[in-house]
Amino acid sequence: MAPRQAVRHPVFARLWSKAIGPALEKAGIAEHRRRLLAGLTGEVVEIGAGNGLNFAHYPPEVTRVLAVEPEPDLRALAEQAALTASVPVEVVAGRAERIPAAEESFDAAVVCLTLCSIPNQHAALTELWRVLRPGGELRFFEHVQAESPRMRRVQRAVDATFWPLLAGGCRTGRDTRSAIEAAGFTITELDAFAFPETRVPSPSTPHILGTAVR
Repeated sequence: MAPRQAVRHPVFARLWSKAIGPALEKAGIAEHRRRLLAGLTGEVVEIGAGNGLNFAHYPPEVTRVLAVEPEPDLRALAEQAALTASVPVEVVAGRAERIPAAEESFDAAVVCLTLCSIPNQHAALTELWRVLRPGGELRFFEHVQAESPRMRRVQRAVDATFWPLLAGGCRTGRDTRSAIEAAGFTITELDAFAFPETRVPSPSTPHILGTAVR
């Protein structure tokens, strides 16, 4: 059975657009968005586009972005952001596990703070493999499983209780690097770092940013 194309998280959508997103922008996430998208060319698919905060950072060499977002409130905000985007952006309803595009349609794919909340991460990465052309790039910026065993225990505890309920299905402790490789991608660049840097460690601060190739 195909997954439903809509995912309603209205409380999280408001929190993201009014509080979480602006706080991350204040902490300097724009620089990571620029790093994520630098050098992209041609046709790009972005899954979990949220409210479209990446759109302003796409380089002019990108000829088209298909932005897939299942949450209706966030998608409406993304449609507004697309109107002033620096490149042509088409915002569509859809799920990462069933991307509305033909095989080998794109030169690159972008995932940004979204693989943490997709119910079936492997299915989503397999779909990205399907829609990318041979040699196409997967650009990723995600918070991931911590290196510290103590923080991993914290991640498991919050993921089993309140965190997914408050954060739109997000899991803090996913081993996303291994999942990308298990889907058949070859990671060619990888930067691991804490973001945002805080005095008190948070289960969502370990991040990776990089490139993988189909």
